[in-house]
Amino acid sequence: MNGKLRNMTAIYLLKEEQVLLLYRQGGRVVNNVWTGSAGGHFEPDELNDPKACVLRELKEELGLLEKDIEGLAMRYITLRRTNGEIRQNYYFFAKLKDEVNENLISTEGTCKWFSVNEIHALEMPFSAKYMMEHFCKIGRFTDKVYIGVTNSEGEEFVELQEC
Repeated sequence: MNGKLRNMTAIYLLKEEQVLLLYRQGGRVVNNVWTGSAGGHFEPDELNDPKACVLRELKEELGLLEKDIEGLAMRYITLRRTNGEIRQNYYFFAKLKDEVNENLISTEGTCKWFSVNEIHALEMPFSAKYMMEHFCKIGRFTDKVYIGVTNSEGEEFVELQEC
């Protein structure tokens, strides 16, 4: 392993029992799979501020501002070792405000709303798939923050508690 870190963030927009996903096309790392509503790599000035990164990506990719969403919260952090690097993903969730048009268009691919019951069947990036499975079963019913670490069987999640 070369010790390289890849820091990425994603936001999943919610509306009632639906989640907005993006079929990402033309991405450098993630391509032709369903991902969060918006997301991407950290800029150098965002390395200690994943919220700043996710808000920038939300604006760049969907044209939305923080005032268009509510309840923004980082809910998952995942770690995965692959292709000689450690990938750290910071996953945020927020509710799209009722007055905001839900027919969103992305600069990165095609957006579509899915019922939380449909998500398990979609092709997604490795960490995102396991994170969303956990979110649909457990995470959406709490306000806890979880850490996910990959293993040979997928990802293992534990609650990140303040000590």
